[in-house]
Amino acid sequence: MQAITPELLTKFDVPGPRYTSYPTADRFVEAFGEPDYLRALDQRRTGPVAGARPLSLYVHIPFCESLCYYCACNKIITKHHDRSAPYLRYLSKEVDLHVQHLGAGQSVSQLHLGGGTPTFFSDDELGELMSMLRRNFNLVAGGEYSIEVDPRTVDATRLQTLARLGFNRLSFGVQDFDPLVQKAVHRIQPAEQVFALVDAARRIGFESINVDLIYGLPRQTPESFDRTLAQVAQLRPDRIALYGYAHLPERFKPQRRIVAVDLPGAANKVAMLARALAAFDAAGYDYIGMDHFALPDDALAVAKRQGRLHRNFQGYSTQPDCDLIGLGVSAIGKIGATYSQNAKALEDYQDLLDQGHLPVVRGLAVSRDDLLRRAVIMALMCQGEVLYESIELAHLIRFQDYFASELETLRGMQAQGLVRLTDTGIEVTPMGWFFVRGVAMVFDKYLQADRTRARFSKII
Repeated sequence: MQAITPELLTKFDVPGPRYTSYPTADRFVEAFGEPDYLRALDQRRTGPVAGARPLSLYVHIPFCESLCYYCACNKIITKHHDRSAPYLRYLSKEVDLHVQHLGAGQSVSQLHLGGGTPTFFSDDELGELMSMLRRNFNLVAGGEYSIEVDPRTVDATRLQTLARLGFNRLSFGVQDFDPLVQKAVHRIQPAEQVFALVDAARRIGFESINVDLIYGLPRQTPESFDRTLAQVAQLRPDRIALYGYAHLPERFKPQRRIVAVDLPGAANKVAMLARALAAFDAAGYDYIGMDHFALPDDALAVAKRQGRLHRNFQGYSTQPDCDLIGLGVSAIGKIGATYSQNAKALEDYQDLLDQGHLPVVRGLAVSRDDLLRRAVIMALMCQGEVLYESIELAHLIRFQDYFASELETLRGMQAQGLVRLTDTGIEVTPMGWFFVRGVAMVFDKYLQADRTRARFSKII
């Protein structure tokens, strides 16, 4: 891979969205509410292509026992596990309301439990949740059923329970193995604990094990992160998600506990990313794109090679573009040409369900232009190329006329070696993959109208 030059960093190290959706969630509006969402659900059930799109479920469990200072997720810090049972009852109410409009037994091929800390729930509560979902949906054989796991909340016995409940994929939140970094972010978990859990998960037979890492945390240095990278290579998870820490204390109150002078500077942060890319390549991982790595025989790497990669609110996925029902406080859904989000405050979420309403408080009905740009952005993010003809046939436009100004911008990126423009399409170069969301941002009409971008994390 070509060296990352200071000129490239100066030009492309700008805040930008991760494009787990387009338009991005910050563009959702409160004018979209429950009536709009219900129409989308009814359309899925009775419309001309009723039931044709696959269905995915996301369940947000917001509770955590302790606060991780870097966290920007919607969470509730509590040691009172008696809060789980009422939350389960509200999830059941929300599912019941969905079934009234969709009908029971809709086939689901992908389920993800996120948070917060899903393993805050007891084994019995997780069992109750999975039983409730199975009563109302058909979780098909061979689907992807994953759960985020805080290593501090499980042991080998709990992992066996998760497998028995039907989960076949795990994601361990590691972030960094260095004890000084763990102390600085208030998340102490010895490396030996994670190694033991991954070993147990392999013996149990989970199909895929992911490890999350973050670079740019307080007290991190390129040298300390090298040690973490070496340990991860030894751990050898099937997948690795590598995220850059975005320090936004004005938006996320927990981050105010981080000592700003302990954060690595831009040069060190770039060095950590560059070293991570080199380390994972040397360890035999395929670079899936932006923040994901996978072993060559993992389903994600196979999908990348075969051009079947997709992107959703959980990141890169092997599942085809599908409808998504988001359950729980703050959860985001995608039904047809709409996006929706539940109330972010637990009290608001519960009040709406108590009144018999689905707790959707904002969202977006996607326009024709949005659909077109989403197709281009996702092609760039997932396949690394856009073929003009396929976009033109699907959306009845002439690509080079419709996107004339965007193509002019890409010519500058071509001169920098990030893309190749041909008469038939756009191809992201190996160097361009490093900045792929910067390439995708060229087609984001909302960013064209709003250049402030301070709401996003940086590309690097």
